[in-house]
Amino acid sequence: MIRTSGIKPHGVVTSGQFSSDLKGILDVDQIFRKELYEADDDANHDEALFICNLSDVTKKFLNWRMKMPRVKPFYAVKCNDDDHIIRLLARLGASFDCASKAEIRAVLKHNVTPDRIIFANPAKPTSHIRYAAATGVNLMTFDSTTELDRIQRIFPAAQLVLRFRYDSEKALCVFGAKFGCDPSAEAPYLLLHAKRLNLSVVGVSFMVGSRCKDPFAYGKAIGIARELFDYALALGYHLRLLDIGGGFPGDTETDFGQYADVINAALEEFFPKTDTFFGSVEVISEPGTYFVESACTVGTTIYSKCEILDSERKKVEHVKYYVNDGIHGSFHLIVFGYDSFYPRVLARQSLIEEAKRPLIDCSIWGPTCNGYDKICANFSLPNLNVGDVLVFPNVGNYSLVFATNFNGFPKARVLYFADKDTMRILRS
Repeated sequence: MIRTSGIKPHGVVTSGQFSSDLKGILDVDQIFRKELYEADDDANHDEALFICNLSDVTKKFLNWRMKMPRVKPFYAVKCNDDDHIIRLLARLGASFDCASKAEIRAVLKHNVTPDRIIFANPAKPTSHIRYAAATGVNLMTFDSTTELDRIQRIFPAAQLVLRFRYDSEKALCVFGAKFGCDPSAEAPYLLLHAKRLNLSVVGVSFMVGSRCKDPFAYGKAIGIARELFDYALALGYHLRLLDIGGGFPGDTETDFGQYADVINAALEEFFPKTDTFFGSVEVISEPGTYFVESACTVGTTIYSKCEILDSERKKVEHVKYYVNDGIHGSFHLIVFGYDSFYPRVLARQSLIEEAKRPLIDCSIWGPTCNGYDKICANFSLPNLNVGDVLVFPNVGNYSLVFATNFNGFPKARVLYFADKDTMRILRS
């Protein structure tokens, strides 16, 4: 096992620990078999096993840089505040979107300079604004006159970014009801108010919503942003920053290229490099899910089951499986309406033998006494046994960061994987 500074045993695992023929490629099934099927310790079956592939985060970062070279990623810490992920992205050169002084502190400890942080919370507690001022985190968002008044009183030297509202109809979770001003009715007045307070407004931002399935939403919002740039210029503000927010899916199925193509085209249309006033505008984004969703996989163990018989009590027509993780752990996104957590069975036998097993309608439930602690339903699996393992991919975003010990059940145990190149970056 290779360790890096601050990483405890089992903190970072390498391919060599499990198999000499992996050659730096993570085989999560091999790890799950070793840790869950072959382990003698009952404790290993009481808690789910969460595998974080740090090399996947590296891959995502390089892919972003290649496909959207003009857009600087500011990682949304709220999505997954794992210390190793933050450190890796800091070493890679990413910047950070923080929403509180705790998140700012978590980033600064990795020698990230304050100019690589945006305090992207339009309504900030007073002590958090003071902390930002004390640590040199000058860039922050606003969307109301009250916030402008508070900032003028507490931190008048702040560099401000106006957040306007643009909700995609194809996003899992939108924020317009809570954050963001109306770009037509409210934004001009807010810019005038900032001008009267002699505050420095340097840019505008928007957020189309989490897990946005409409790449064209970004293009439309960028067009609105250009209108605000022009209006601000008439007031004497020469804005220098455009923040296109986050909301990019990060699962293994979504093609990030389609988002990059729309955004690159919109930037070329509304902020061309040949533009006299805004050709050199700095473009940033606040991706969270994109970087970490596919990096993490969780293995859950079936510890009990309930077979529902048909009316004649001759045939099992449905099975309820109870596993050692749920909505109070790795699957909290279900609370927000996300319904795409579907597992695969970790085979004990050969795949050919597993394929021969008949399928049956089933549902999967978490371990707590919360009646809504259900991961998924109305799909088919073989009639499994207690002790079998179900593997869920794409669980790196808004999972363990929400996890609690509700009902006294433990959070998932975490193992990390890093190939040689990623380990080299972590140690730099």
